[in-house]
Amino acid sequence: MSRAVLSIGSNVGDRVAHLRSVVDALGPRVVAVSAVYSTAPWGGVEQQDFLNAVIVAEDVAFGPYDWLRFGRELEAAAERVRLERWGPRSLDVDVVSCDTGDGELLSEDPELTLPHPRAHQRAFVLVPWLDVEPDAILTAEGETRRIADWLAGLDAAERDGVHRTESDLTVAGAREHE
Repeated sequence: MSRAVLSIGSNVGDRVAHLRSVVDALGPRVVAVSAVYSTAPWGGVEQQDFLNAVIVAEDVAFGPYDWLRFGRELEAAAERVRLERWGPRSLDVDVVSCDTGDGELLSEDPELTLPHPRAHQRAFVLVPWLDVEPDAILTAEGETRRIADWLAGLDAAERDGVHRTESDLTVAGAREHE
């Protein structure tokens, strides 16, 4: 069994529908879904603001590469086009962290680096993650810290640029947060 933390984002088309498509596709695998947050684009490319959320999911049959494949399939279904690094996208599904039962999985495979190599630098990942797993830990730069501590270490402007919206991605049948 594996438990994955997925960061999802959209800034093209019906952004909420794109995010909701991930929750719908996960169905009963969903353990928790954060609130939806609006954030300015990251990476310096001029574009519309993103909507972001974090989903915690579990599946007894999934390993880390299954989560990656699943995310790529959903991006393709949303007609994501990869024209520019950090550019606009209909749907972005990142595997932030994966636990296969023995704790946080660490991988330096270029195809799937775990934990996500920049998650600790991105308030748009950390803030929603705190919604659903306030005691979660994340390893980055050789250090393991609580995500709240990684978030506290970010520039105030980065933290303040993440705004909770009224949008809701929860679905009937999703398991309650433990």
